[in-house]
Amino acid sequence: MEELYAAQVIENAGLQGCAHARPNGRRQVLLVDSETLTAMKLAPGIIRENITTQGLDVNALAIGQRVRIGEVELQISAVCEPCELLEAIRPGLQAEMAGKRGMLCRVLRGGMIQPGESIEVVAVANATS
Repeated sequence: MEELYAAQVIENAGLQGCAHARPNGRRQVLLVDSETLTAMKLAPGIIRENITTQGLDVNALAIGQRVRIGEVELQISAVCEPCELLEAIRPGLQAEMAGKRGMLCRVLRGGMIQPGESIEVVAVANATS
C-alpha cells in the first residue's frame, strides 16, 4: 500500500488501481479508523485499508449506512473479517483484530478524494424521514 494525495473512486467498483476494485462487489473500499490502528500500534496502510479515517468509529457503523467523503458516497456493505494475511504483520494479529478490522463499502457515487476531506455519515439503514 502507498499513501496517495488524491485518489479516483469509481462508482460501483472502488479505487482506481486497487486490486479489490470490482463492479458489483461488496469489498470495493475498506475503511479503517486511525484510532484503532494507533491502539494496536499499527501504521496506516499496513492492514491494507483503502481509506484511513480520523474521528469516526468505523467499527460502529451499521450495514447500510452511507458516508460521504467529498463528492464520493459509500455504503457500508459488510464487516471486514480479519484474514490469515494479518499474521505476516504480527503473529496473533488476526485474533487481535476480531471486530476491529474495519468496514467494507460499495461505491454509490464516485469522484476524487484527498487526505483531510471531511467524512459525513449521511444515512442509516432502515431510517425513516
